[in-house]
Amino acid sequence: MKGWMYILLCSNGSYYTGSTNDLNRRIIKHQAGLGANHTKKYLPVELIYFEEFDRVQDAFYREKQVQGWSRAKKEALINGFSDELKRLAKCLNETSHEKWRKE
Repeated sequence: MKGWMYILLCSNGSYYTGSTNDLNRRIIKHQAGLGANHTKKYLPVELIYFEEFDRVQDAFYREKQVQGWSRAKKEALINGFSDELKRLAKCLNETSHEKWRKE
């Protein structure tokens, strides 16, 4: 069964990331206030990005991945900025090999 990972822009400017096996039906539910608690509070919502998968499980996995991303990284994905997405994906925390190599 096909699946979709999607990103909505909420009326307060926040993003909501979800997944479904019926994208049109799910967007209609969000707009009617029958979706997630977050989208209920910030209607209307606008579908601004989606990815289609052959299996709904893959869409769910992708949803969880993208939910953990920063706003900047989500915006790079939404806008198709693959170079920026790669740059933002690099780990530069205290244990990063990139950080230690530069010192």
